Amino acid sequence: MSKGLGKGLNALFPGESLEKVELLRLNSIIENPYQPRKEFDDTSLSELSESIKEHGVLQPIIVRKAGTQYEIVVGERRYRASKLAGKKEIPAVVRELTDEQSMEMAILENLQREDLTPIEVSEAYQKLMESLQLTQEQLAFRLGKSRPHIANHVRLLALPEKVRKDISQGNLTMAHGRTLLGLRKKEQILLIAEKTKKEHLNVRQLEKLVQQLNEDVPRETKKEKKKDLFIAAQETKLREQFGTNVTIKKTKNKGKIEIEFFSDEDFERILELLND
Repeated sequence: MSKGLGKGLNALFPGESLEKVELLRLNSIIENPYQPRKEFDDTSLSELSESIKEHGVLQPIIVRKAGTQYEIVVGERRYRASKLAGKKEIPAVVRELTDEQSMEMAILENLQREDLTPIEVSEAYQKLMESLQLTQEQLAFRLGKSRPHIANHVRLLALPEKVRKDISQGNLTMAHGRTLLGLRKKEQILLIAEKTKKEHLNVRQLEKLVQQLNEDVPRETKKEKKKDLFIAAQETKLREQFGTNVTIKKTKNKGKIEIEFFSDEDFERILELLND
Protein backbone atom coordinates (compact mmCIF):
# COMPACT_ATOMS: atom_id res chain seq x y z
CA MET A 1 0.00 0.00 0.00
CA SER A 2 2.76 2.42 0.92
CA LYS A 3 4.51 1.58 -2.34
CA GLY A 4 1.61 2.96 -4.36
CA LEU A 5 1.44 6.09 -2.25
CA GLY A 6 5.19 6.64 -2.38
CA LYS A 7 5.14 6.39 -6.16
CA GLY A 8 2.34 8.97 -6.27
CA LEU A 9 4.32 11.39 -4.12
CA ASN A 10 7.47 11.05 -6.18
CA ALA A 11 5.52 11.55 -9.40
CA LEU A 12 3.97 14.74 -8.06
CA PHE A 13 6.93 16.17 -6.21
CA PRO A 14 10.28 14.84 -7.50
CA GLY A 15 13.72 15.95 -6.43
CA GLU A 16 13.28 16.36 -2.66
CA SER A 17 16.76 15.02 -1.91
CA LEU A 18 18.36 17.84 -3.94
CA GLU A 19 16.64 20.63 -2.04
CA LYS A 20 18.30 22.96 0.45
CA VAL A 21 17.47 22.61 4.12
CA GLU A 22 17.36 25.85 6.13
CA LEU A 23 16.48 26.85 9.69
CA LEU A 24 13.26 28.83 9.98
CA ARG A 25 11.92 30.57 13.07
CA LEU A 26 8.81 28.85 14.40
CA ASN A 27 7.02 32.19 14.80
CA SER A 28 7.35 32.76 11.05
CA ILE A 29 5.47 29.54 10.24
CA ILE A 30 1.69 29.10 9.99
CA GLU A 31 -0.39 25.89 9.89
CA ASN A 32 -1.70 24.29 6.70
CA PRO A 33 -5.43 24.96 6.06
CA TYR A 34 -5.51 21.79 3.92
CA GLN A 35 -4.21 19.54 6.72
CA PRO A 36 -6.47 16.42 6.62
CA ARG A 37 -5.69 15.42 10.18
CA LYS A 38 -8.11 17.12 12.59
CA GLU A 39 -6.99 15.44 15.82
CA PHE A 40 -3.43 15.31 17.20
CA ASP A 41 -2.93 12.83 20.05
CA ASP A 42 -1.59 14.70 23.10
CA THR A 43 0.39 11.73 24.44
CA SER A 44 2.06 11.04 21.09
CA LEU A 45 2.81 14.75 20.64
CA SER A 46 4.36 14.92 24.12
CA GLU A 47 6.55 11.90 23.38
CA LEU A 48 7.77 13.46 20.13
CA SER A 49 8.42 16.72 21.99
CA GLU A 50 10.69 14.92 24.49
CA SER A 51 12.56 13.27 21.61
CA ILE A 52 13.05 16.64 19.92
CA LYS A 53 14.40 18.13 23.16
CA GLU A 54 17.05 15.41 23.24
CA HIS A 55 17.82 14.78 19.58
CA GLY A 56 16.34 17.72 17.66
CA VAL A 57 14.13 17.43 14.56
CA LEU A 58 15.66 14.64 12.47
CA GLN A 59 13.56 15.16 9.31
CA PRO A 60 12.96 18.67 7.91
CA ILE A 61 9.40 19.86 7.45
CA ILE A 62 8.25 21.12 4.03
CA VAL A 63 6.84 24.63 3.73
CA ARG A 64 5.90 27.16 1.06
CA LYS A 65 6.03 30.95 1.08
CA ALA A 66 2.85 32.69 2.24
CA GLY A 67 3.47 36.43 2.04
CA THR A 68 6.06 37.26 4.69
CA GLN A 69 5.50 33.91 6.41
CA TYR A 70 5.81 30.22 5.61
CA GLU A 71 2.91 27.76 5.45
CA ILE A 72 3.40 24.13 6.49
CA VAL A 73 2.86 21.60 3.71
CA VAL A 74 4.23 18.48 5.42
CA GLY A 75 5.32 18.11 9.04
CA GLU A 76 2.72 19.85 11.19
CA ARG A 77 3.16 17.29 13.96
CA ARG A 78 6.92 18.01 14.10
CA TYR A 79 6.14 21.74 14.11
CA ARG A 80 3.69 21.41 17.03
CA ALA A 81 6.05 19.17 18.99
CA SER A 82 8.93 21.63 18.45
CA LYS A 83 6.82 24.47 19.88
CA LEU A 84 5.93 22.22 22.82
CA ALA A 85 9.63 21.51 23.32
CA GLY A 86 10.35 25.24 23.54
CA LYS A 87 12.37 25.36 20.32
CA LYS A 88 12.72 28.62 18.43
CA GLU A 89 13.73 27.22 15.03
CA ILE A 90 13.05 24.17 12.89
CA PRO A 91 14.82 22.69 9.83
CA ALA A 92 12.71 23.14 6.70
CA VAL A 93 12.67 22.79 2.93
CA VAL A 94 10.98 25.69 1.13
CA ARG A 95 9.10 24.77 -2.05
CA GLU A 96 7.15 26.71 -4.62
CA LEU A 97 3.71 25.08 -4.62
CA THR A 98 0.22 26.06 -5.72
CA ASP A 99 -2.76 25.72 -3.36
CA GLU A 100 -3.73 22.52 -5.15
CA GLN A 101 -0.24 21.02 -4.92
CA SER A 102 0.00 21.94 -1.25
CA MET A 103 -3.28 20.20 -0.51
CA GLU A 104 -2.35 17.11 -2.54
CA MET A 105 0.99 16.75 -0.82
CA ALA A 106 -0.41 17.22 2.69
CA ILE A 107 -3.11 14.62 2.06
CA LEU A 108 -0.85 12.07 0.38
CA GLU A 109 1.79 12.37 3.09
CA ASN A 110 -0.77 11.75 5.81
CA LEU A 111 -2.35 8.83 3.94
CA GLN A 112 1.10 7.30 3.59
CA ARG A 113 1.57 7.49 7.36
CA GLU A 114 -1.75 5.64 7.80
CA ASP A 115 -2.52 7.36 11.13
CA LEU A 116 -5.68 9.19 10.11
CA THR A 117 -9.13 8.26 11.42
CA PRO A 118 -11.49 6.50 8.95
CA ILE A 119 -13.46 9.75 8.53
CA GLU A 120 -10.31 11.80 7.91
CA VAL A 121 -9.30 9.23 5.28
CA SER A 122 -12.77 9.48 3.71
CA GLU A 123 -12.53 13.28 3.55
CA ALA A 124 -9.01 13.06 2.14
CA TYR A 125 -10.14 10.71 -0.65
CA GLN A 126 -13.06 13.02 -1.46
CA LYS A 127 -10.78 16.09 -1.60
CA LEU A 128 -8.31 14.31 -3.88
CA MET A 129 -11.07 13.22 -6.27
CA GLU A 130 -12.47 16.74 -6.40
CA SER A 131 -9.16 18.58 -6.77
CA LEU A 132 -7.64 16.15 -9.28
CA GLN A 133 -10.98 15.40 -10.99
CA LEU A 134 -10.49 11.67 -10.54
CA THR A 135 -13.04 8.86 -10.49
CA GLN A 136 -12.96 6.36 -7.63
CA GLU A 137 -11.33 3.85 -9.96
CA GLN A 138 -8.59 6.30 -10.98
CA LEU A 139 -7.89 7.28 -7.38
CA ALA A 140 -7.77 3.63 -6.33
CA PHE A 141 -5.18 2.91 -9.05
CA ARG A 142 -3.12 5.96 -8.12
CA LEU A 143 -3.02 5.06 -4.42
CA GLY A 144 -2.60 1.32 -4.88
CA LYS A 145 -5.94 0.60 -3.20
CA SER A 146 -9.01 -1.36 -4.35
CA ARG A 147 -12.02 0.51 -5.68
CA PRO A 148 -14.35 -0.98 -3.01
CA HIS A 149 -11.91 0.36 -0.39
CA ILE A 150 -12.24 3.90 -1.78
CA ALA A 151 -16.02 3.56 -2.26
CA ASN A 152 -16.61 2.26 1.27
CA HIS A 153 -14.64 5.13 2.80
CA VAL A 154 -16.26 7.89 0.74
CA ARG A 155 -19.69 6.51 1.49
CA LEU A 156 -19.14 7.15 5.21
CA LEU A 157 -19.49 10.87 4.48
CA ALA A 158 -23.22 10.29 3.96
CA LEU A 159 -23.58 9.49 7.67
CA PRO A 160 -24.92 12.14 10.08
CA GLU A 161 -22.21 14.31 11.62
CA LYS A 162 -22.69 12.82 15.10
CA VAL A 163 -22.14 9.28 13.79
CA ARG A 164 -19.05 10.40 11.85
CA LYS A 165 -17.70 11.89 15.08
CA ASP A 166 -18.34 8.62 16.92
CA ILE A 167 -16.34 6.76 14.27
CA SER A 168 -13.48 9.28 14.52
CA GLN A 169 -13.42 8.90 18.31
CA GLY A 170 -13.50 5.10 18.13
CA ASN A 171 -16.97 4.75 19.68
CA LEU A 172 -18.13 3.04 16.48
CA THR A 173 -16.11 1.27 13.80
CA MET A 174 -16.08 1.92 10.08
CA ALA A 175 -17.93 -1.39 9.62
CA HIS A 176 -20.64 -0.15 12.00
CA GLY A 177 -20.96 2.98 9.87
CA ARG A 178 -21.31 1.03 6.62
CA THR A 179 -23.96 -1.19 8.20
CA LEU A 180 -25.94 1.81 9.48
CA LEU A 181 -26.02 3.18 5.94
CA GLY A 182 -27.94 0.05 4.97
CA LEU A 183 -30.99 1.24 6.91
CA ARG A 184 -33.84 1.98 4.50
CA LYS A 185 -35.26 4.62 6.84
CA LYS A 186 -32.36 7.06 7.11
CA GLU A 187 -34.02 8.85 10.02
CA GLN A 188 -33.31 5.73 12.11
CA ILE A 189 -29.53 6.00 11.77
CA LEU A 190 -28.93 8.23 14.81
CA LEU A 191 -31.26 6.17 17.01
CA ILE A 192 -29.72 2.83 16.00
CA ALA A 193 -26.20 4.26 16.34
CA GLU A 194 -26.98 5.22 19.94
CA LYS A 195 -28.46 1.76 20.58
CA THR A 196 -25.32 0.17 19.11
CA LYS A 197 -23.10 2.15 21.50
CA LYS A 198 -25.29 1.66 24.54
CA GLU A 199 -25.68 -2.10 24.06
CA HIS A 200 -22.15 -2.60 22.68
CA LEU A 201 -23.45 -4.35 19.58
CA ASN A 202 -20.83 -5.91 17.33
CA VAL A 203 -21.12 -5.60 13.55
CA ARG A 204 -22.89 -8.94 13.08
CA GLN A 205 -25.47 -8.06 15.72
CA LEU A 206 -26.02 -4.68 14.09
CA GLU A 207 -26.39 -6.29 10.65
CA LYS A 208 -29.09 -8.56 12.04
CA LEU A 209 -30.88 -5.59 13.63
CA VAL A 210 -30.72 -3.55 10.41
CA GLN A 211 -32.08 -6.48 8.42
CA GLN A 212 -34.98 -6.86 10.85
CA LEU A 213 -35.79 -3.15 10.68
CA ASN A 214 -35.64 -3.17 6.89
CA GLU A 215 -37.94 -6.14 6.58
CA ASP A 216 -40.45 -4.47 8.92
CA VAL A 217 -42.48 -7.70 9.07
CA PRO A 218 -45.93 -7.32 10.73
CA ARG A 219 -46.40 -9.36 13.93
CA GLU A 220 -49.19 -11.49 12.47
CA THR A 221 -47.04 -12.63 9.55
CA LYS A 222 -45.66 -16.14 9.88
CA LYS A 223 -42.03 -16.34 10.75
CA GLU A 224 -39.84 -16.68 7.70
CA LYS A 225 -38.14 -19.95 7.02
CA LYS A 226 -34.56 -19.85 8.29
CA LYS A 227 -32.28 -18.67 5.50
CA ASP A 228 -29.80 -21.12 4.01
CA LEU A 229 -26.38 -20.63 5.65
CA PHE A 230 -24.61 -20.44 2.27
CA ILE A 231 -27.06 -17.75 1.05
CA ALA A 232 -26.63 -15.78 4.29
CA ALA A 233 -22.83 -15.93 3.96
CA GLN A 234 -23.00 -14.73 0.35
CA GLU A 235 -25.26 -11.84 1.38
CA THR A 236 -22.71 -10.77 4.00
CA LYS A 237 -19.90 -11.00 1.45
CA LEU A 238 -21.82 -8.92 -1.11
CA ARG A 239 -22.82 -6.32 1.52
CA GLU A 240 -19.15 -5.82 2.37
CA GLN A 241 -18.19 -5.64 -1.32
CA PHE A 242 -20.85 -3.10 -2.31
CA GLY A 243 -21.11 -1.24 0.98
CA THR A 244 -24.90 -1.46 1.01
CA ASN A 245 -27.74 -3.84 1.86
CA VAL A 246 -27.88 -6.89 -0.44
CA THR A 247 -30.64 -9.51 -0.35
CA ILE A 248 -30.63 -12.87 -2.13
CA LYS A 249 -34.08 -14.41 -2.69
CA LYS A 250 -33.89 -17.98 -3.98
CA THR A 251 -36.56 -20.52 -4.80
CA LYS A 252 -36.05 -24.04 -6.10
CA ASN A 253 -34.79 -23.22 -9.59
CA LYS A 254 -34.51 -19.45 -9.71
CA GLY A 255 -34.13 -16.32 -7.63
CA LYS A 256 -32.91 -12.73 -7.59
CA ILE A 257 -30.25 -10.54 -6.01
CA GLU A 258 -31.40 -7.12 -4.78
CA ILE A 259 -28.76 -4.40 -4.27
CA GLU A 260 -30.02 -1.24 -2.61
CA PHE A 261 -28.91 2.29 -3.45
CA PHE A 262 -29.99 5.54 -1.86
CA SER A 263 -29.09 8.28 -4.37
CA ASP A 264 -28.01 8.78 -7.97
CA GLU A 265 -24.39 8.98 -6.80
CA ASP A 266 -24.78 5.75 -4.85
CA PHE A 267 -26.32 4.12 -7.95
CA GLU A 268 -23.34 5.19 -10.08
CA ARG A 269 -20.93 3.88 -7.42
CA ILE A 270 -22.56 0.45 -7.48
CA LEU A 271 -22.60 0.36 -11.28
CA GLU A 272 -18.85 1.07 -11.29
CA LEU A 273 -18.29 -1.86 -8.92
CA LEU A 274 -20.44 -4.15 -11.08
CA ASN A 275 -18.48 -3.16 -14.18
CA ASP A 276 -15.14 -3.94 -12.54
